[in-house]
Amino acid sequence: MFIQGHIISGEFDQSINEFSLQKVKNLFIESTISENQMTSIYNYLKKHEHINDGQVITLYDQLPILLSQEEIKLLLSDLEQVQSMYH
Repeated sequence: MFIQGHIISGEFDQSINEFSLQKVKNLFIESTISENQMTSIYNYLKKHEHINDGQVITLYDQLPILLSQEEIKLLLSDLEQVQSMYH
């Protein structure tokens, strides 16, 4: 099932219970995220969502992407949508 969020998009494969991340903001990527990884990302961002300066996430541990406080809230919404797909 394809998921188009505000910040991320990708394909959720229910048969193997995995999310394949395909896009973050305007950058195309290919990365598989397990349920545990998704939960860790969500919990970290939720804990720090009120930081006015936003957060920096990295893709492939090399490419930093700055997310504003508003983008963090949108990303949290996207992550909640993906988390609801895991079983």
